[in-house]
Amino acid sequence: MKTAQPINKKLFDIYLLFTREPFVQYFTDELEFYTNGNGGLLGLISLDLTDNDYSCCILSRDESKQYRAEIVEVSISSIKEARIWIDDKMSSNSIVHHDNSHKFFDLFQNLDNEKQKHPNFKLLDSSIALSSAKETVKEISYHYKDIDGNFIDQFQSINGFDSRVWELYLFCFFREQFFSFKRNYNAPDYMIEKLNKEIAVEAVIVSRKTDLDIAEPKSQKEIENKLKNEIPLLYGSALFDKMKKKYWEKEHVKEKPFVIAIADFHDTMSMIWTSNSLSEYLYGYKYEHSFDESGELIIKPVKVGDYTKPNGSKIPSGFFFLPDSENVSAVIFSSCGTLSKFNRMGKQAGLGSEELTLIRSGNYYNHAPNAATPHSITYQVDENSPETWSEGVIVYHNPNAKKPLNPKMFDDRVAQCYLKDEFIHSDMPELFPYNSLTQNVVPVEIEK
Repeated sequence: MKTAQPINKKLFDIYLLFTREPFVQYFTDELEFYTNGNGGLLGLISLDLTDNDYSCCILSRDESKQYRAEIVEVSISSIKEARIWIDDKMSSNSIVHHDNSHKFFDLFQNLDNEKQKHPNFKLLDSSIALSSAKETVKEISYHYKDIDGNFIDQFQSINGFDSRVWELYLFCFFREQFFSFKRNYNAPDYMIEKLNKEIAVEAVIVSRKTDLDIAEPKSQKEIENKLKNEIPLLYGSALFDKMKKKYWEKEHVKEKPFVIAIADFHDTMSMIWTSNSLSEYLYGYKYEHSFDESGELIIKPVKVGDYTKPNGSKIPSGFFFLPDSENVSAVIFSSCGTLSKFNRMGKQAGLGSEELTLIRSGNYYNHAPNAATPHSITYQVDENSPETWSEGVIVYHNPNAKKPLNPKMFDDRVAQCYLKDEFIHSDMPELFPYNSLTQNVVPVEIEK
């Protein structure tokens, strides 16, 4: 091919994640992906699953920098003919309506707010170590609808950055799970739809409780002490604040499942060690394990009592058993909804600096019978890496929900948990990271 250059599907998916409607998956199979070399044009060859012939599409950016279809051809009899068509159309700039007005949603625009900028935003904006994340965030943000009108300001700010990163991550996760968005209301954060079924989602984080410049790792003893009382209270406070707003009483939410999506940003790297406290707080049980004489794993449920606030007041465990909690259909959690996820997804797609190397290490769910410890996995992130937006997401279903969330709304890349007879039963994906750390390696002279 003279003009059309192949690109990998991971890059195409970042460009087109929000352009193509989810229902397309039911009648077409995307096969090959192309660019004309400067990113001005994209090309797609797909197989029509109904007629068993080929379709082609050329896309270019519109004023908002979103890729849109410029020209489409259907009923092509062979993939060879489809490739010729793509190459021919990509060689002609006459079909492209380039725009230079820059009317797009620019998360990185200069707001003259240097004193209010979050340190991690500054790194995202300027560091080669996060260049893959920056390019990924930019592509996603072009499709984001800012209902409140303050998203850009908060995305850059000390008080809002973590929350907005989490919301952008959920935006990607729900789309990868083939949901459409209804952005007609400013609360809750998302109304999503699949197969004519709507779900209301409110996003929340456990906000930072330490200084931004404190990054010392916690000792194992410190972590164990915090997990007993402090961390469940942090999750409880964030969830209870959202529950008090009674989103389920809004007309557009009534009779629909209502979900709270939570992430922990209370301390540097806290999301890698606090997830167990969330499940204990939600269901009111923790679990002890041992092995019998034959080597079989024995798991014993232990009822969690009250937690104690600094003022001495008692807070009960078991969020799903509190008054009004029956209106919360499920709680969604991920330890991976961070800048590192955007960096890895971008690196897989070939975005960002070629000088950047990412090494990911993590603890993954162990599917072996009688396993009591996770798998430890380390790998270098590249175009062959298998990570998805859905990897690392877990749905905790409320056993007392008035409007239960149908687990079939999510595919098998998502972990799902249910409480039955004091035990948490889990449907686990093939790959599920409990936590992970990513090393961003850049030659010193390059970063300078």
